[in-house]
Amino acid sequence: MTNRTEPFNAAAYGGEGWSPRNTSLDQELGGVWGACGVSTEWATLKAVLLHKPGPELKASTDPNTVQMLELLDLKRAQAQHDAIAQAYREAGVKVHYVDPPETPSPNQMFVADLMFMTPEGVILARPASTVRAGEERYVARRLADLGVPIIRSIRGNGTFEGADAAWLNPQTVILGRGLRTNAEGAAQVTSTLQEMGVEVIQVDMPYGTMHLMGMLRFVDHNLALAWPKRLAYSAVERLQEHDYDVVFLPDEVEATEGSALNFVTLGSRQILMVAGNPITQAFLEDLDVTCHTVEADELRKAAGAIGCLTGIIER
Repeated sequence: MTNRTEPFNAAAYGGEGWSPRNTSLDQELGGVWGACGVSTEWATLKAVLLHKPGPELKASTDPNTVQMLELLDLKRAQAQHDAIAQAYREAGVKVHYVDPPETPSPNQMFVADLMFMTPEGVILARPASTVRAGEERYVARRLADLGVPIIRSIRGNGTFEGADAAWLNPQTVILGRGLRTNAEGAAQVTSTLQEMGVEVIQVDMPYGTMHLMGMLRFVDHNLALAWPKRLAYSAVERLQEHDYDVVFLPDEVEATEGSALNFVTLGSRQILMVAGNPITQAFLEDLDVTCHTVEADELRKAAGAIGCLTGIIER
């Protein structure tokens, strides 16, 4: 005779054998979900997402139409990108690739713009330009394959690019509004972070600038490097209120022509920066920052460098 369970005593209805899911999403990362999560800009870097540029760089003979500064030599750009990936591996960082199933748009390699990682998963960006529309689909696909929760996709008329946001500390994010992140996109990001108990400091960016990343970087829990005359006064005030020592670029030419500020922090006072910026490197080394360098002069012709190329998955 077959044993039968009364329907409302069955596990499916909450009866004997029911197993409640009491863990929070962040507690499930690395188990139910893939390993991921970020709540500071300076903790040890563990995993990144990159896209190695390919034939999409040949999409136009007019760099301005694809939002680049100059035409790139594909082989040289790829070699430099490979060197960046290898530098991450040598630093103990796991490197993942977007690997689109088809030829993407020319700016797909700037993965930092397409995602912003939180302690619970990723906020998927919505780029502001038609030239980049849809790049986020490939990043979403790859992150899903890696088991990364997508906790928000920017919707409606909102635009948001991940390079416009940064973690001051686990309770605070600074968010830039400007060309790439509009008020609606900023409001959506703010709403999601506030649900996590995170304060969001919104600051306006100067006309004619691209991303917050281009004017502010973090090298330790109490040390930030900023671009004078670009970073809003209110932003510097709030950084100082959060116990940051804000130091300013020692050489604007290196920042403009060498992408000296476009680095990635590997860990506390450890960075990977573009080679060929001796003044900035010496300045940082005087602050006890260890600077690992890699060539990126070909890649920066596309209007970005190491920071822009790197989607942060886990710290």
